[in-house]
Amino acid sequence: MISQMKKSNTNLEVIYEDNHIIAVNKLWGELSQGDETGDETIITKVKEYIKQKYNKPGDVFLGVVHRLDRPTSGVLIFARTSKALVRINKMLHDKVGIKKTYWAVVDKIPQKLDDELTHYVIKDSKANKSKAHNHEVKGSKLAKLKYKYIGRTDKFHLLEIELITGRHHQIRAQFAKLGVHIKGDLKYGFPRSNKDGNGIHLHAKRIDILHPVKNEWIKIVAPVPKENLWQEFKGIK
Repeated sequence: MISQMKKSNTNLEVIYEDNHIIAVNKLWGELSQGDETGDETIITKVKEYIKQKYNKPGDVFLGVVHRLDRPTSGVLIFARTSKALVRINKMLHDKVGIKKTYWAVVDKIPQKLDDELTHYVIKDSKANKSKAHNHEVKGSKLAKLKYKYIGRTDKFHLLEIELITGRHHQIRAQFAKLGVHIKGDLKYGFPRSNKDGNGIHLHAKRIDILHPVKNEWIKIVAPVPKENLWQEFKGIK
């Protein structure tokens, strides 16, 4: 059962929580983990939320399960216990018990309305960017996803994406290889950034996960950002 959405005084949108895991709707621009900017991370916010809500003294345990790129919004799950952390990490490693679904607003319709994409990606750490190749090359990693076309506005198109592997900037790099660009993603070929300057129209919409302790499937859904274009797509299922 999904808990009622709550907001803390740290401007945190909690979309699921129990004794073992907690999930939040990350805003675009928020950091999943620390970087050279020194900006506050969402980890700090979640720890503060738990500390305040449950009146916990001392340091709060919070296990990082996965991450989202800074310009990406949506579902981000953390483990509240070491048992949950170990079990979720195993699920991610074995690619069982967890399914990640994204929404992406793009500039054009792919040649196929639904397809499975397979590429080999190489991360350029200096540029903080990945490049997708059609064939395996030295230093590359296999990248797979499935997508389907689900809607449009006058200028843009909405894709629903199921992530099969979890590579650096995978969705952004694979679609750029097709000549399809996520709105606002200047780094991967869209002609201009979004007005906010640090967000792109890529949203981690939903995670289906086999609960690491209760052993039952739960569905965690993150509402799309309160931004005009996202709201135009909001009613699409």
